[in-house]
Amino acid sequence: MRFIFPVVIVSLLLISCSQSSENANSPIVKAGSKVLTKQVLDENIPAGLSHNDSIIEAEYYIRNWITDVLMYDIAEKNTGSMEHINQLVESYRKSLVIYQYQEQLINEKVVKNIGEQDLYNYYKDNKEKFKLDQYLIKGVFLKVPIEAPDVEEIRNSYKSVSSQAAREKLERFSVRNAVTFDYFLDKWVSFDELKNNWPAASRKAVVLGTDRNYFEQQDEVHCYFLNVTEFLSPDDFAPFEYVKPVIQEMLVNQRKIDFLKQTENEIYQRALNKGDIKFYKE
Repeated sequence: MRFIFPVVIVSLLLISCSQSSENANSPIVKAGSKVLTKQVLDENIPAGLSHNDSIIEAEYYIRNWITDVLMYDIAEKNTGSMEHINQLVESYRKSLVIYQYQEQLINEKVVKNIGEQDLYNYYKDNKEKFKLDQYLIKGVFLKVPIEAPDVEEIRNSYKSVSSQAAREKLERFSVRNAVTFDYFLDKWVSFDELKNNWPAASRKAVVLGTDRNYFEQQDEVHCYFLNVTEFLSPDDFAPFEYVKPVIQEMLVNQRKIDFLKQTENEIYQRALNKGDIKFYKE
């Protein structure tokens, strides 16, 4: 169901895109004591919509805004004591401020103090935790339109990525023609995730082995090329670089609990020593 507003509002919406920023605070509609301005409306209309879709989105936003304002006014007048709500708001605000401060402290005192050696030591001491449950690969993947020029040359170049000349040819070709060009000779990626770029009907045929790690496929629209230069199998140990972000998160989570407890104790003790805490006898 669409909510139809007066012609004057629709007219304002129609010309809003051509108005200058001087008119940003122009009122669009008033409900109770609240006024919706053009600037607020514009900020809540998604970019990239057609003219007609923008009008529809604006109509819905205005209707919802009016309803919220009126409902809030009625609720505020008919709700008994606001004390409980104010307490909830204050409690949430306090929790949010404390959380923001704790996150700031953790970033400054915990995250920045975890160095590369800390990460590697944890990896080395806990390597059994990092066995793979999937294939990881290094290599090159291309997806190109079937009518792209020089596709036959690419069939040779993508197999020879150890050659600088072949890599440069692939790069030049990809800038002009490729829909996708993933160059990951220097980093490990998930084989399963990469296969999601492959035609669904032939994904099961893409199987890693020691004798064949070049893969080509074609559908009605695209040609697909994959050269796997290295791979690791399930139950191999994950490379340090691949699991480093995971280890970083694990160490932060481990250390932040102790750090926050220590910080709380220090704050309490400092306040006690300064006399900022006073206990009253009954």
